[in-house]
Amino acid sequence: MSEPATLHNYLHRFVTDFPPTAAATAKALPGEIDENYRVTDSNGVAYVLKISPPAAAPESIHFQSALLRHLSGTELPFSIPTLIEEHPFETPAGTRLLRLHSWVEGRVLDEVNPRTPTLYRSWGRTCGHLSRTLAGFDHAFAHREYKWDPVRAPATKGLVKYLNQDQKKLAEYFYERLEGRDFNRLRRSVNYNDAHEHNLIVENETVSGIIDFGDAVYTATVCELAIACAYAGMHQPDPIAPMRELINGYQSVFPIEEGELDALFDLICARLLLSVTAAAENRVLFPHNAYLSVSEASAWKLLERLRNIHPDLARAHFRLAAGYTPHPSWHAFHEWAGTCHSAPPLPLDGQALIPIDLGVGSTTLGLNHNFETIDTFTTLVRRYLEDRHADWAIGGYGEARPVYTTDAFQGVGNDGPRWRSVHLGLDFWTGQSGTTVTAPLDGTVHHCGSDPTSGGYGHTIILRHSPLPHLTFYTLYGHLGAIAKDLVAGTQVQQNQPIATIGSKDTNGGWPPHLHFQVMLDVLDTEADFPGVAYPEEREVWLGICPDPRTLIPVPVPDETPPPATSNQLLARRRSRLGKSLSVSYRRPLHILRGSMQYLYDHTGRRYLDTVNNVSHVGHEHPRVVAALRQQSAVLNTNSRYLHPNILEFAERLLATLPGELSVVHFVNSGSEANELALRMAEACTGTRRTLAMEMGYHGNSNRTIEVSSYKFARRGGQGQPPDTSLLPIPDQLRNRNLDPTPHLPESKVSFIAESILSCGGQIPLPPGYLRQVYDHVRSRGGVCIADEVQTGLGRVGSHYWAFELQEVVPDIVTIGKPIGNGHPLAAVVCTEAVAEAFANGMEYFNTFGGNPVSSAVGLSVLQVIEEEHLMENARGVGSYLTGLLSSLRAEHPIIADVRGPGLFLGFELCHQDLAPATPQATYLKERMRELGFLMSTDGPHENVLKVKPPLCFRRRDADQLVEYLQRVLREDAMQL
Repeated sequence: MSEPATLHNYLHRFVTDFPPTAAATAKALPGEIDENYRVTDSNGVAYVLKISPPAAAPESIHFQSALLRHLSGTELPFSIPTLIEEHPFETPAGTRLLRLHSWVEGRVLDEVNPRTPTLYRSWGRTCGHLSRTLAGFDHAFAHREYKWDPVRAPATKGLVKYLNQDQKKLAEYFYERLEGRDFNRLRRSVNYNDAHEHNLIVENETVSGIIDFGDAVYTATVCELAIACAYAGMHQPDPIAPMRELINGYQSVFPIEEGELDALFDLICARLLLSVTAAAENRVLFPHNAYLSVSEASAWKLLERLRNIHPDLARAHFRLAAGYTPHPSWHAFHEWAGTCHSAPPLPLDGQALIPIDLGVGSTTLGLNHNFETIDTFTTLVRRYLEDRHADWAIGGYGEARPVYTTDAFQGVGNDGPRWRSVHLGLDFWTGQSGTTVTAPLDGTVHHCGSDPTSGGYGHTIILRHSPLPHLTFYTLYGHLGAIAKDLVAGTQVQQNQPIATIGSKDTNGGWPPHLHFQVMLDVLDTEADFPGVAYPEEREVWLGICPDPRTLIPVPVPDETPPPATSNQLLARRRSRLGKSLSVSYRRPLHILRGSMQYLYDHTGRRYLDTVNNVSHVGHEHPRVVAALRQQSAVLNTNSRYLHPNILEFAERLLATLPGELSVVHFVNSGSEANELALRMAEACTGTRRTLAMEMGYHGNSNRTIEVSSYKFARRGGQGQPPDTSLLPIPDQLRNRNLDPTPHLPESKVSFIAESILSCGGQIPLPPGYLRQVYDHVRSRGGVCIADEVQTGLGRVGSHYWAFELQEVVPDIVTIGKPIGNGHPLAAVVCTEAVAEAFANGMEYFNTFGGNPVSSAVGLSVLQVIEEEHLMENARGVGSYLTGLLSSLRAEHPIIADVRGPGLFLGFELCHQDLAPATPQATYLKERMRELGFLMSTDGPHENVLKVKPPLCFRRRDADQLVEYLQRVLREDAMQL
């Protein structure tokens, strides 16, 4: 009988006759060496059955058993398999050993999506517990040469013959690095040696179990961490970030030595080399066993990414994660700098020096996020100096600057788009170019050349300084003009020797005249391309490589602007100073300091795509709107009892967008005020307070508007439906409910107020003819109809300027809110002549700030921008495009039950198959998108509708990026519940 037949018979007999597995079933599991089966008995209890190959050394099995017994005798925060049964059996090919282990419940890490920092730290702590526990364990069989030991990776160099040319070139780079490494001085112990995603069991973002101990070996202790880091870095645009989390977790349990951190990067790469070379060899030797190459593609991709990361930069990340300074010379540099006799790089003695703040929230120069134009910026810097009678404006070290957050500077991190915004040098701004730059210390020219990148350093010099045998550092001088002719790499320079001049925009990368002065403890094998800015999440790493340049400036330099308060500090102040009912958006609140068009910027300079802020109708801080506000506020702002052309020009321009019947304007300050006034007008016309409104409608926060807003009175804290208010149920086209308003219309005289598209109700367009039916009914009984266009008006629906036009009706009163002021406190009520006359009963309506010259100038500029920048047409085109993208998502993800809305007034509803609201998933989607850099919000009675109402400058590429990341989140675990 053949061996497979014998094995099959034995397995059948085992699972049938052995008491724990009587009447059991067996399912094959993947494995490299052993044959593995999940065995489930008649009671549903699961086990793992492992059958060794005939050639397996018995001592290897005994080693694994001893290892499990050792671990079982200690307290571990995770589960491991328990050995239940072990005995040999004979086959024609030889003796095979059979072992039955307990089953460790949970999901393997490979199935978990997304992998959070919390999970990565747990992964690291698990490895730390293994290193700590196994430090006291030894076994003779562990002391063997084993192919999966990273330390022996150099011995596998011969396997490059199985690689193609590109792979061979990449592998040889890492092999060359390994040839120069001596790992013998590292701590050594028995390692589990296999902490990857197929062997770790996870529950609730925590590693709860470990399986498969067949790769354990005696080797460098830090290899435990290196192997885990190698797998954690796979599938990530920034592989170093999850490695940092693992190291932090590992260090919290088992402290890492500095020498181990020095070796860690190379050991990570060594483990990846073992994976790719073994896979290439196995493809030749065992072409039908796909499991043997399961990680090959991911390992190659990670090696490619690590090839582009300098090992010393990786070491800096690792050192910081383990609690050390990012660079080993940090303390030596500062001890020396405290006693050195350096000179300033510019003629600062006797000069007037002032600080300058160009950070995210700065109003120093009154600039938009991109510093407007270089010429404007140059003029403003010069004026800033002149107004303060200063020679130099100095600042910028560690500053988060929004200037670097344009599309041209965009990168991709593990948490979405990202930008280098943290400035690493100190800037000396001046009114003109040509000032001489001198060496602050003796040194050698490391690099002298030019960075041709637009917005880069321009002409640049880097000097190397070695003031002590054990200390070398560098200084960088960027944005230069003429460089001394005799300066080339290797040239010696003396303290105070002229080396260059401050450049004009023609030579300095396009900037206003200034010197960028930066100190580096390591140039990481770069020249003019050494970073001058860093990603916010890497701030401490880069500032640990680039010390504060003030340490080398012997004259007093103005202090930096204090860093912004932390989110926790701001939250504490809010809770003690602001209204108790005031909430914040998102589970992890945002600290927003700047806006520009469709973007908001937090205190780190991170840019968020804003998809919900319809108040900033034409774009956050639109330059033309800001200019109009600034210009008029510098001349006059007073009440509307004086004659002024602004209010009239604004009113006439606004009325031109409306049907002719709507001809009278009252200006107010907010949507709440507008609706409050509209309800007063309606009562003056009808003689009754009775009002018909829509279920889940929201019309403001005043007493009267709350009375007609079931979004307020029918929810938490509300007083219930007032007797004078009637409601029409939400017309739900998705579920085919309440599409005809007729059965719910009151017979008495009422005023009717409704949004033309229901926003808080869930971004719900009304069925065709719906408003006409209601308007006709209300008017037939002497009532008045109010269209609340606070959220829906001003071209947002794309095909029409006002959403009520979609229903082919003309209201008696239209209310318009803050979008008409682009966030400035401005609103309006427009009504018919008849309504205006009924309201003018002798009591004057006066609003101190309504229609003031500044607000009118702002409102007029908003209307001009909508027209001249074709934003209504943009809403139609981009909205249609985005609707198509969302509909494609719906076809792939059934949890999206509906995509609806015109123009850029969109919503998509998340439901289960029975159309029950998927509220937790909607909340998760909103929160995850915020983490990835996209601001979204939920609406609807069950908060299961994601609303998309961005500023009208929203572009197609914004839609593409939004849907790309929606796709990513929709594939995550929480969306599948």
